[in-house]
Amino acid sequence: MCKIVLIRHSITAGNEKKRYIGRTDEPLCEAGRELLKGKTYPDVQRLYVSPMLRCRQTASLIYPGQAMQVIEDFRECDFGEFENKNYLELADNLHYQQWIDSNGMLPFPHGESREGFQKRSTSAFVQMVESCLEDDISSAAAVVHGGTIMSVLEACASEKKEYYGWHVGNGGGYVLQIDENQWRQGIHLVQVIEQLS
Repeated sequence: MCKIVLIRHSITAGNEKKRYIGRTDEPLCEAGRELLKGKTYPDVQRLYVSPMLRCRQTASLIYPGQAMQVIEDFRECDFGEFENKNYLELADNLHYQQWIDSNGMLPFPHGESREGFQKRSTSAFVQMVESCLEDDISSAAAVVHGGTIMSVLEACASEKKEYYGWHVGNGGGYVLQIDENQWRQGIHLVQVIEQLS
């Protein structure tokens, strides 16, 4: 069995203001650094991160001194014209209302579609797991984004939930267990064994 820990990055200024923060590469804010103090996370042999600063900073606080492997396709979704705005600032935006009415299924205007983002995130996760199995790594963590976690678990969790059913707060996440034999047979399913809050 291989254990994978998926962790959502800690708080940024944009998170505090409930903005859509995708390609905006902002750092953790003071509240984000404070949130991680006193928290404990499972020890791991290998550490993966999104290229975004907020994920790399979170990883360095959770796993100080541990080498990070950046996975480019773990970056957050591109929110297009909604980027760095919150629902109040978008209240009069026709495209935003259409997106809300679609239950988030429409592509972000001038950004990514949820389908494309999910495919990218899940493919990166599969490649990460395969790298761990090839190198006999039995435990790894990935510090990524809320959307990345929701995408991966909607696609790969043995327990079925819809996309938003896998939402976790900043600094939260899930501990996953992977059956190596099944995975090598192309059955890319994970068992969620713990939620981190």
